[in-house]
Amino acid sequence: MTKIRKELLRDDRNGKLAGVCAGIADYFGWEVWLVRLIVVTSVLLGLGGLLPVLYVAAWFILEKKSVHEAKKGFTESAYDERPVEVKTRVWQRGEVPKSALHHLVNQFNSLELRLRDMETHVTSAKFQLNREISKL
Repeated sequence: MTKIRKELLRDDRNGKLAGVCAGIADYFGWEVWLVRLIVVTSVLLGLGGLLPVLYVAAWFILEKKSVHEAKKGFTESAYDERPVEVKTRVWQRGEVPKSALHHLVNQFNSLELRLRDMETHVTSAKFQLNREISKL
């Protein structure tokens, strides 16, 4: 099985200041709050004297995720239609199983309604009439 290589990008959609912590969390598959907590704690405890400098450097060096996706041709709807991720550990990114199930049920229901609308349209007399006229 081939693992997809991810790039380290600034996540400007989920970021608070510059999206550096959100980008790191996305890269490693962690929750954003955990990365922010580690950064703030290390700065407050004096362990991160170099950390603010690295943060600003990453701010300028790393490309924005939205700009990168625009270059690659991803659309906003493709971002919203991502698969549901279920977290198994507290620090992992994703939804808790109960909310993931609720999310999937809502997606299924919306797809079911769309399918019903399409079936109603295809089996209608108007559709059959338009089809016969277009064959002429």
